Amino acid sequence: MNNKDRILQLREQKVLPRDDFKALLTTMNPAEEDFLAGNAREVREQYYGNEVYLRGIIEFSSYCKNDCYYCGIRKSNTKAQRYHLTREQILECADIGYQLDFRTFVLQSGEDLSYSTEDICDIVSSIRRKHPDCAITLSIGEKTREEYQAYFDAGAERYLLRQETSDPAHYARLHPAELSIRNRKRCLSDLKSIGYQVGCGIMVGSPYQTWDNVIADLMYMRDLQPQMIGIGPFIHHKDTPFRLEPDGTLEDTLHLLSILRLMFPASLLPATTALGTIHPRGREMGILAGANVVMPNLSPKGVRAKYMLYDGKICTGDEAAECRACMARRIETTGCHVVISRGDHPDFRGAAEKQTGVNHESSPVASVSGGAGETGNR
Repeated sequence: MNNKDRILQLREQKVLPRDDFKALLTTMNPAEEDFLAGNAREVREQYYGNEVYLRGIIEFSSYCKNDCYYCGIRKSNTKAQRYHLTREQILECADIGYQLDFRTFVLQSGEDLSYSTEDICDIVSSIRRKHPDCAITLSIGEKTREEYQAYFDAGAERYLLRQETSDPAHYARLHPAELSIRNRKRCLSDLKSIGYQVGCGIMVGSPYQTWDNVIADLMYMRDLQPQMIGIGPFIHHKDTPFRLEPDGTLEDTLHLLSILRLMFPASLLPATTALGTIHPRGREMGILAGANVVMPNLSPKGVRAKYMLYDGKICTGDEAAECRACMARRIETTGCHVVISRGDHPDFRGAAEKQTGVNHESSPVASVSGGAGETGNR
């Protein structure tokens, strides 16, 4: 079977034998790459048309109790600049984002234990009261099932938690001994059973990663059936144990994005900030490979450069309105357009309207110059 046949089979059956996956990941020529991306775009358009959804990231703390070897805000990095945002600052970021037409807020941080469960629930419920037509996503790491349930009850509807790798041995080479893939998978299972729209994902080209690891990740995600899948290239940070490791590549990330679109046709796939960091048009290329989400930064300008998970992260000096307007213009060059919408997974659209009592139909984003909206991540 040649690669074009493999692509068509993947589009139809949503899965391939392992050897065929490996062939797609390692042996494609430029014509086959174009064929793969074209099929990914066609599948995306069946579910979402040419709409791209904005998620406004609020990076509210750079403190973390963990010591993951790849991460710039790991607790052992004494050079990292640490900050916490207050409840009032977080709510102000959401208010600004709403004025800029964001309808999803992503609250992201290191695993910062200074925020209690009650604190997070209060922040979530406060945003929910002020902006009932918006989705609230959390990305704050591994918690107990009881904590996840409390956040959900307070109004959080989505949760992002990358597994990073599904293989226990590979996971152990990226993380300290107190962290385990078994617990990470337990968290993802709990989130699914509670009723969240769940996002998982991996770093492409992370240290020691093999193609067999990547294929195992695809099989794990096929079992999990997440609503969102976030992937981006590994990018080293100068103050971590992996500072001399090579970065992941644009090509591998784009191939994998297209493969994920064919495997999970209704999934919400971001063109990540990391893609834009390794190539000036990386996010646009991600959209052309089948992605349909972009995630600009709503954090206060003064703290953006402090949330440095990897070296060279883009958009750390922009104001929120600048990020949003720039992103809308960039997306237009791909033939897609940004819309004002929560951008729910199709399986959750009715549930979202029932919960909030608000109709969540998409509407085109107006042009931004003093105040209309747009959408960041690793």
